Amino acid sequence: MPPPYPAPAYPPQQMQPPPQPQQAPAAAAADNSVGQVATLQGSATVTRANAAAAVLQVSDPIFKDDTLETAANSALGVTFDDETTFSLSADTRIVVNDFVYQEGGTGNAASFNVATGTAAFVASLVAKTGNMTITTPEAAIGIRGTTGVVEVPAAGGTAAPTIKLYPDADGHVGQIELFDRQGNRLGSLTQGASAFTIRRGAGGRLIAQPYRIPPQEAARDRGVLQRLNVTHNVGRQMLNQRRQLRGPNRQGPNNQRRQGGPQNFRPGGQQNLRPNGPQNFRPGGQQNPRPGGPRPFNRPPGGPGRPRPRGPKNDNRNR
Repeated sequence: MPPPYPAPAYPPQQMQPPPQPQQAPAAAAADNSVGQVATLQGSATVTRANAAAAVLQVSDPIFKDDTLETAANSALGVTFDDETTFSLSADTRIVVNDFVYQEGGTGNAASFNVATGTAAFVASLVAKTGNMTITTPEAAIGIRGTTGVVEVPAAGGTAAPTIKLYPDADGHVGQIELFDRQGNRLGSLTQGASAFTIRRGAGGRLIAQPYRIPPQEAARDRGVLQRLNVTHNVGRQMLNQRRQLRGPNRQGPNNQRRQGGPQNFRPGGQQNLRPNGPQNFRPGGQQNPRPGGPRPFNRPPGGPGRPRPRGPKNDNRNR
């Protein structure tokens, strides 16, 4: 298991990159990017195709098939177009194997490979509307809209990989399904602060063993998740700017409300809110009484020449 790292100072500060790697080029086809560097502490690099590793900076675009790697005493935060966010600790390497997201689409999918190190993540719209997986050298993880930490020890180490499920920032707890690379289900995490270690059992069969997170490790994870939440918030703000630059035809994540409409409802559907009227009623519909009929609370209408009748109690008040 990777050694604990010190909790970063906020906001994350950037260090001067080492001279060896080339500067990460700004891609000409910016609209093909699938994410963006949101936070950076120390130094991190990206490798694309057969090019040499290039230094990353805050706001740099991230593309499908990118390999992202952090240096010692460094941390990298990336937010993708559906608001899924990754926070990579020191000496961590992941690959963006696939990422497809379109608002309202049915083929949304994302796949990431954690080759080594510690990667914390908060899953967003792809996990809720499509298929999101994270693979390690031996296992595959199905994500069902949640927050987690994946730790893969460096090759040759004796520690076992661990998969952890944590509550989201709002307290919601999702689900993590664990499989071997042949697709056999190994187990499921459904409770906050629960974990598996990945080990070899009898006959070399891969097993997911329940793992009780030690107090010191849990305290370290709290720092990891704090940094993840900071990155997630920063990344969402940057993503709003990306949407504006891309224009309506390349609008990014979309649990945002459409213009003039409330959040968390189906696009184009009824919003349980009448425009310019009181809440909790159907749009443009009746407010329980019939149009032009009695007002709420069954009060008869008044009007010119039609004083409101007074009940028996009022008639006998002075008797």
